[in-house]
Amino acid sequence: MSLRTIALALSLAACSEPPAPGDDPRASPRDAAKVALGAQVYGQHCAACHGARLEGQPNWRTRLPNGRLPAPPHDESGHTWHHPDGVLFGITKRGLVPPYAPTEYQSDMPAFGGKLSDEEIWAALAYIKSRWTSRDVLDGRAEMIRNVKER
Repeated sequence: MSLRTIALALSLAACSEPPAPGDDPRASPRDAAKVALGAQVYGQHCAACHGARLEGQPNWRTRLPNGRLPAPPHDESGHTWHHPDGVLFGITKRGLVPPYAPTEYQSDMPAFGGKLSDEEIWAALAYIKSRWTSRDVLDGRAEMIRNVKER
């Protein structure tokens, strides 16, 4: 087997490996093309509930009469930035189901896995992350990422 074949096999294997905990390069807020696609995806599929400016629904921490919580903000005022990218991807793709929520948890968050490609989900996350710019949030997220990697 040639060195080139081995290198290609290792490259392909690396592509199929799960990403490291925390930040995922597929949701990079520094990728302008991905952020632009993410803005379109967010506008078409997320903004109706989470707000055009990522502000979420009013009183998002207070349960509605049906017992469910309103859609949280994805801007810096919410808690989205507290979660690793893999968790955010899983919630977006599968909805708020185990392992992302307790078995009987009721949520209005739909699963987008049948509507959006993985690439579109990662792009939406890149767009959301591109809006987190304050030093407090960036430092807090960096600490969270370090803690996830240390586990």
